[in-house]
Amino acid sequence: MTEVDDFIHWAERIRRSRHTIARYKAVLSQFPDPPRATRDEVEAWWETRAHLAPASQENELACLRTFYKWATRFDVRPDDPTRRIDAPKVDNAYPRPIGRSELARALEVCDERGAADLRRAVALGAYGGLRVSEAAALTWKGVDLEKRMLRFRGKGSKERLSALSPRLLDEILPDLEPDVNVITGLKGKEYSADTLQRRVNRLLGSVTEGLTFHKLRARYVTQAIADTGDIFNVAKAVGWASIETAQHYAEVSNDALHRIAAAASR
Repeated sequence: MTEVDDFIHWAERIRRSRHTIARYKAVLSQFPDPPRATRDEVEAWWETRAHLAPASQENELACLRTFYKWATRFDVRPDDPTRRIDAPKVDNAYPRPIGRSELARALEVCDERGAADLRRAVALGAYGGLRVSEAAALTWKGVDLEKRMLRFRGKGSKERLSALSPRLLDEILPDLEPDVNVITGLKGKEYSADTLQRRVNRLLGSVTEGLTFHKLRARYVTQAIADTGDIFNVAKAVGWASIETAQHYAEVSNDALHRIAAAASR
């Protein structure tokens, strides 16, 4: 067993998501021997990533740094060869949630194509605020009809709750058996997060170019902040450890901007 195998097993033990572990493997596979890579070799690899978008660069560097943080912690190596690499500056663009008419059209397209599973996925993102991985794995065992709550494992395999609105309940019914997957409607069968994301993104892209599953979740956040003004609890509802991200979404929901514009137009 190699040091990389040990690292992957460690990541699994601390309940990192399957998607995150797959990213670790993909990044580390670019090195013939990651534990013994020199600082020059790592920096040379970093130069080959210049063609990637800043967000992708940031993700790959974060994966590599997680490995070397583990390696130094468990005495696999004494240093971190990424220490001189500066993380890229990621564009701080405001979120662009799916619009009301776009969402309505996306649900119509699901019906036109007979894709009831994708309609449920779209609803879980837009009306439940679930991440694609959370939606893909959700079973009826996690649906509490009495308390109107969804219970599931979120990012980092941490359990979290999401309120179940009447609209969302209407969208995901009628399957009620505990082991039935909410999206597929089948027992013991679920989409991988990557597969579900590709399918939903392809459907949304047919409505408006550039729409993704993430923009469904962005709609949930912006609508929730606009209606409640409760940034702290909205962040908690969608599983964010910090409210900083929610504050960024709050700018999109800021009614004060509209009042200022209206005042200036008088």
